[in-house]
Amino acid sequence: MAQVFCNEIRRQHSQAATRKAARYLIVIESGGPAVARLFVESREQVAEFDASTEEVTVMTQGLVPAIGAVGAEWDRALAGHSATERQAARVYTLDV
Repeated sequence: MAQVFCNEIRRQHSQAATRKAARYLIVIESGGPAVARLFVESREQVAEFDASTEEVTVMTQGLVPAIGAVGAEWDRALAGHSATERQAARVYTLDV
């Protein structure tokens, strides 16, 4: 029987890969209220939240958005949105 007196034996830490930093923030209408979507460089979505939150204001402060996410690079990422929604989308490139 081990006598560790409630001290847990240390285990080796796992070497899990960390997620890449978000590179793009898109504010887009989604059949009503606008949503904010975060994407990594490969255009893979990593988060989605309400665009009216304070976080969106903080993340976009001082940034000028590109209007429209109609390029082929956004086709898969924004497949659920209409052409009109994609044309009106604001695309922010975040400082990483």
